[in-house]
Amino acid sequence: MNSLKVSIIGASGYVGGELLRLLLDHPEVEIQQVTSSSHLGEYVYQQHPNLRKRTSLKFSDPNQVTPCDVLFLAMPHGESQRKINQYAQTAPKIIDLSADFRLRDASLYTQYYGETHQAPEWLGRFVYGLPELHREEMRQASYISGVGCNATAANLALYPLVKAGVLDLSLPIIVDIKVGSSEGGATPNAGSHHPERSSVVRTFSAYGHRHTAEVIQELGLKAVHLTMTSVDLVRGALAAAHAFTLPDVTEKDLWKIYRQWSESEPFIRLVKDRRGVHRVPEPKILAGSNYVDVGFDFDPQSRRVVALAAIDNLMKGAAGSAVQAMNLMCGFEETTGLTFSGLHPI
Repeated sequence: MNSLKVSIIGASGYVGGELLRLLLDHPEVEIQQVTSSSHLGEYVYQQHPNLRKRTSLKFSDPNQVTPCDVLFLAMPHGESQRKINQYAQTAPKIIDLSADFRLRDASLYTQYYGETHQAPEWLGRFVYGLPELHREEMRQASYISGVGCNATAANLALYPLVKAGVLDLSLPIIVDIKVGSSEGGATPNAGSHHPERSSVVRTFSAYGHRHTAEVIQELGLKAVHLTMTSVDLVRGALAAAHAFTLPDVTEKDLWKIYRQWSESEPFIRLVKDRRGVHRVPEPKILAGSNYVDVGFDFDPQSRRVVALAAIDNLMKGAAGSAVQAMNLMCGFEETTGLTFSGLHPI
């Protein structure tokens, strides 16, 4: 069988680098081109030093991409939608890791991104890129969107409870998300300058974060509110979703819901132990991994459930989910190239 020829447009950023790292070790894939306007002609390892001696690829011109089987778009938000017709002529299958095609409703995009979508006719053609929610659609898809890392953490914390119908949806759901600095991308700004970013616990989006739109869309929740706080991590996101169950829901019911779900999903791990250091999900041990650690705690008197999900934001929140989506789209085993379990200690 011939290898799948893939190219990455915008491969010099953190997500592009993670995508390249995964695809270099994928047994079914041959990387044809990786592009970068700002680092044109440089060796890939000059931007991604962990890939030294893993590849001799150089960044090529994004305007000179040749036809391939699968095209990954890892560009800043707003760029893919302006060139999607051109990219569709380059490859029959596209996975876009930006926010451009995550939302099916153009008005929701305008509300949360503050601008009019430039290719609204394409929104319905993309499958939302979270396999745990859209696995079967991905097997038939030609176009798959990326996922918001914070939305992924929130969605996977809440999804089993929403699916099981055990939440009281008349009450608000509050999701508090702690995030690492790599969410800010490879281009520095005043807030990511090390003396300003180091040692912080800084709330930067108390409400109205863009990724809220993905939770509304994917889980059908109207009264859901996300708060984002920067913490002193490079990689990782931890979502703590505060919700209330319907009367008569017990902790035993919640155990059954989470256990059955985690057992049916290749990358979902239930973490809820009574002893030891690692009793609850934590992002640190997921660095470089596509796994999601989920857990919960429950106060039966108030009916409040705290649903937890920890991810590596660059992996399950971006590049890892994209490769998982490619595997489904192209008929490969879903876990191919994604079984690295993370490091401990780190």
